[in-house]
Amino acid sequence: MGMQEESSDRVDARVGEGVALALQGGGAHGAYAWGVLDRLLEQGLRIDRISGVSSGALIGVMLAQGMARGGADGARAEMRRLWQRVGEVHRFSPFRASPLERWLWGWDIGSSLAWHGWETALRLFTPALLNPFGHNPLRSLIADLLDPAALADPRAPRLTIAATDVETGRAELFGNREITVETLLASTCLPFVFPAVRIGGRAYWDGGYAGNPPLAPLIDAPLPRELVLIRAQPARRAGVPTTPTEIINRLNEIACHNVLEAELAALPASIRVRSFAADAALTELPIVSRFTAEHAFLGELFAAGRAAAAGG
Repeated sequence: MGMQEESSDRVDARVGEGVALALQGGGAHGAYAWGVLDRLLEQGLRIDRISGVSSGALIGVMLAQGMARGGADGARAEMRRLWQRVGEVHRFSPFRASPLERWLWGWDIGSSLAWHGWETALRLFTPALLNPFGHNPLRSLIADLLDPAALADPRAPRLTIAATDVETGRAELFGNREITVETLLASTCLPFVFPAVRIGGRAYWDGGYAGNPPLAPLIDAPLPRELVLIRAQPARRAGVPTTPTEIINRLNEIACHNVLEAELAALPASIRVRSFAADAALTELPIVSRFTAEHAFLGELFAAGRAAAAGG
């Protein structure tokens, strides 16, 4: 189970109100966050504001528009719909494991011939050459699921998603009424797979590079009483990565973790922090498993997340 950490021993005269939710990105590992949230909503958690990047941005969108439509039950149904669709899209992925590969290597697609071929291609060609038309399987999925009217509904929590401006390195923030298919594609854009997403003449990559997730949008006035942080990346991994993809992914995890820890340390002392760590659920999984979105794998992560929330 994920460890639940709390910080409530600091002293600050400003007593906040409401609950803020911070959702990390982590590819398919975001299904762990889905499980945590599903259980927390079942327990009666009420959320006032949300910040998310990458897969956390997608979860945040479904959570917000689901709450506008049907409260906690609506949010749980919308998140389930998201991950069901993700699993359906993965059925056509070249990285989907065959029964033999699944038996040999479990969820480690890094041992498959398809993955080795992809790693070789990444070393030889740019994303623009590998994907000249910018095809992204998430585009049609997001277009089908996104409901701008629900996000703009007064009953929806305040939602902020982030993408990283390629030139400045800073997080570009998008609120409820600014969230579109393009901004979500920007927040989930992995630069070694997809060309940068252009919005308003600016180029953007995955929001996790500038903050995973940014906490500043959650702490403007009035301050929240509590911050619930759901991680989708392990803070620690045993062993040393050896392949180029594993090395890049681990560097990204370390960089994102350090940015987040700096923001947590700077939070106003009055905010109580509840953090659901993902180490127990994700540390033993290979880094490349974040690209595995088979229904069975997502179901395992969902169950692990629910167990972590139930034990917290």
